[in-house]
Amino acid sequence: MVSFVMSDRKKIGLGLTGFGVFFSFLGIIMLFDKGFLAMGNILFVSGVSLTIGLKSTVQFFTKPKNHKGSIAFGVGLFLVLIGWPILGMMAELYGIVALFSGFWPTAAVYLQKTPTFGWIFQHPFVTSLLTRFRGRRVPV
Repeated sequence: MVSFVMSDRKKIGLGLTGFGVFFSFLGIIMLFDKGFLAMGNILFVSGVSLTIGLKSTVQFFTKPKNHKGSIAFGVGLFLVLIGWPILGMMAELYGIVALFSGFWPTAAVYLQKTPTFGWIFQHPFVTSLLTRFRGRRVPV
């Protein structure tokens, strides 16, 4: 059996990532509050860097196929930090979709197998949408 070892650095990274998502959510709920969004972005990026490592983070954001998403996310982060939260979040949203579009097929398969919401994603209409937008299936 394969065991997964969680180091203290990864635990802190996951905590920072979670707080980053939470503060970003609060910033959106509070009508794009600049402080919450900036704090959420900084915590999210630092949490991801601690979780997967600095070298892996730099490699992920500098891959040639991720340049569009990385630039959009960076510009969005900069716009949020200088005080333009709505434009910044729009740019960040595009960057996140562009960066993590390769993970959507895996996430769709995972959602179909969850016991709580799996029945929604196994509905024929939703399944046809997922297979249309899935593209090439990534092995899990």
